[in-house]
Amino acid sequence: MTSTVAQRDVLRVSGPDAESFLQGQLSQDIAPLAPTQSAWSFVLQPQGKVDALVRVTRINGDAWLLDVDAGFGEAVAARLNRFKLRVKVDIEPVNWDDVADRLGSPVDTPPGADEERFRIEVGWPRMGAELTESTIPAETGIVDRTVSFTKGCFTGQELVARIDSRGGNVPRHLRGVRLGTAGVPIGAELVVDGKVAGTLTSVAGEIALAYVARGVEPPADATVRWDGGDTTARVEALPLGS
Repeated sequence: MTSTVAQRDVLRVSGPDAESFLQGQLSQDIAPLAPTQSAWSFVLQPQGKVDALVRVTRINGDAWLLDVDAGFGEAVAARLNRFKLRVKVDIEPVNWDDVADRLGSPVDTPPGADEERFRIEVGWPRMGAELTESTIPAETGIVDRTVSFTKGCFTGQELVARIDSRGGNVPRHLRGVRLGTAGVPIGAELVVDGKVAGTLTSVAGEIALAYVARGVEPPADATVRWDGGDTTARVEALPLGS
């Protein structure tokens, strides 16, 4: 990812039980992080599907920052608070600009709206687009960046571990789509060998992202169709995932 400072919703999680609480709620192992170091992590439902993709940054031993795509901070706070039982932890929103200044513009910040094309090119999923309550982490292609399989238990671990033990076999995978023309709408159908194999989740000009049926091996020729039009397309692998 880039070092661009994009607007994010940020939560401060602090208190004597903050680290142990987050270790039980995040898919990533945060214990090794030193102050100002960051890592990407999923916040999962108990059933293992995605509630959010966050970046977690250690401030000090008792305080952490979680940042998420703009508009989703409140939902992440509500999700964490539901699991905050008998622990000394405070969860409060903070201002992203203050955070960026304080930490010196942390690395690996996801691209802003003006860099949507870059986000799509590399295949970084976005909340509300590629990441919804029905998304399984293994579909996204970023499990190796977001999940620890050695740290111990966390909410939603069972599904993630089971799929990993079976070789990451899931019904669909996030893929890049090279379109024959610009102006294709989000939600357009991706058709391969006469069958609908997915729908476009993000579009920037002539490139797009889509969850594509696992039987479609990239590179693969396809057609994209929508109400009022169609175009040729090519399904491609993404730099961040298989």
